[in-house]
Amino acid sequence: MKKVLMIAYSFPPAGGPGVQRTSKFVKYLRDFGWEPVVFTRDTENMPLRDDSLLKDIPEGIATIRVKSWDISAHKGIRGLMGKVISRKILIPDSERLWQIFEQKKAAEAVINEKIDMIYTTSLPYSSHLMGLYLKKRFPSIPWVADFRDEWTNNPYILDNPYNPLRMRIERKMERNVLKAADCLITNTPVMLRNFIEKNPDLELKDKFFAISNGYDSDDFKHIASEKQKNDKFTITYTGSFYGRRKPDIFFEALHQLLSEGKIDRKKLLVKLIGNFKQDHIKQLLDRYMLQEVVAVSPYMKHDECISNMIASDCLLLIEGGGPGAEAFYTGKVFEYMTTGRPIIAIIPAKGAAAQVIRETKTGYISDVNDVQGAKDNIIKLYTAWLENENIFSPDFNAIRRFDRRALTEELSKVFEKAESRVKR
Repeated sequence: MKKVLMIAYSFPPAGGPGVQRTSKFVKYLRDFGWEPVVFTRDTENMPLRDDSLLKDIPEGIATIRVKSWDISAHKGIRGLMGKVISRKILIPDSERLWQIFEQKKAAEAVINEKIDMIYTTSLPYSSHLMGLYLKKRFPSIPWVADFRDEWTNNPYILDNPYNPLRMRIERKMERNVLKAADCLITNTPVMLRNFIEKNPDLELKDKFFAISNGYDSDDFKHIASEKQKNDKFTITYTGSFYGRRKPDIFFEALHQLLSEGKIDRKKLLVKLIGNFKQDHIKQLLDRYMLQEVVAVSPYMKHDECISNMIASDCLLLIEGGGPGAEAFYTGKVFEYMTTGRPIIAIIPAKGAAAQVIRETKTGYISDVNDVQGAKDNIIKLYTAWLENENIFSPDFNAIRRFDRRALTEELSKVFEKAESRVKR
């Protein structure tokens, strides 16, 4: 069996949605002739930890853990200084020290493990710089770089641009990765198109592929999909709010529906599950008079989170608008669509996530600033709940295209493409 070195800074037991793309690839790659060897950070001072995700890692997978060099993890003044250095000085991200000081160990792993393929995934983008270093050391070994998010065209950078010097440096780093990698992967077709259009001189079309995030049917096998009717119409949101991703339009829609008497306050429950700035959420709940109907819970283990989703009447998906926003699938949309519960989506109406929801018939969409559209979708599902009427009919054949095992097979085909490019 051929071996692939998978360079992933975020890997179980690290928690969060970005971890699962790599861990699910690792879970299924053996089925397609590839033995993963994972190169990642150590487990000390992980900001978010979820040991339940370790169950996805097959027995016997070699995992090489090295020092994280996370200078923001220190306590007190050292930690504060570390955060400033990580955000303001290190380029392209806070993991640059990890890349610089541990890339020689990655090279040792290539030799000792007799690696046939190198795979890097971002965030952090420093993982790709480690891949670039390895490609220069081992030019005959194919390298595949996987962009979970765009780099210099990332909406969060577009909203808060770095200074011109830093942007030039990062743009050069990005182009070096695009040129050197044998194959490249993006999370959505829109991201793929953006990379190609913004780099017309690099002839990327033949080596760029789109592999979406997805869901793992194994995650749902032990959880009953049938549920009793809730005493309250239950809407659940999982994740976090930051940058453009804000709950304001949803809260405004709820506030209006409650004020207009279209929803009985005593028959509504909204669950927010994830990492939230508690003071900010409290201010919003006070502003929209939703204190009695919204329950806020901290990050919970993946299995427990899925149980909460399935026990809900519908699931809330929120993404902000603005330049570049159409490129995103938020990863949770795929797990949402597998629960058999309808999605209330307040997202870019012409974006990638909206397209997937329409194709799979898994939810109701309103644009990012459309309060009336959000109200219409909420009341439609609330009324159906009241009347015990089923108005939801997802297309399960379309949903199955996003099964993690099938997506891993697509990755194995990209590996084959990368091998053929090196052999030319």
